[in-house]
Amino acid sequence: MKAHGIRGEVAVDVRTDLPEQRFAPGSVLTGEARDGGTRELTVAAAREHSGRLLVRFEQVPDRTAAEELRGLLLLADTADLPPTEDPDEFYDHELEGLRAELGDGTGVGTVREVIHSPGGELLALDVDGREVLVPFVRAIVPEVDLAGGRVVLDPPEGLLDS
Repeated sequence: MKAHGIRGEVAVDVRTDLPEQRFAPGSVLTGEARDGGTRELTVAAAREHSGRLLVRFEQVPDRTAAEELRGLLLLADTADLPPTEDPDEFYDHELEGLRAELGDGTGVGTVREVIHSPGGELLALDVDGREVLVPFVRAIVPEVDLAGGRVVLDPPEGLLDS
């Protein structure tokens, strides 16, 4: 998220299928800073502009206040999310914290984060204190077992060594 213009609007990278609901006027979102601090923001208005969403929050009156939001991650209340209809579709929060295992049950690490990149989604794994990025594709992650709290990996040679 970054400031746009002088009236306190911010440009937001949207990662929801329901932007019109999430960013409806009056919606309250939780903003999470890189240092782990949080703050609640109430949507005053939202509009599309050049392929991005511009949002104005009630608590952000001007560009100076908008600049303070730079890098803030907006989170929706997961209790408000509808269940996914596709069995191969997952919300990020469902994957974060899962154990990562090989097909034989050998533990590899933990899913720390889901990264959305132009090339597709990546699972950021915590493997013995270091980050390993794994493409979230069926060939490498053939099974996601939410009930069992794990993802099963079939990594190509060397992927987990990086």
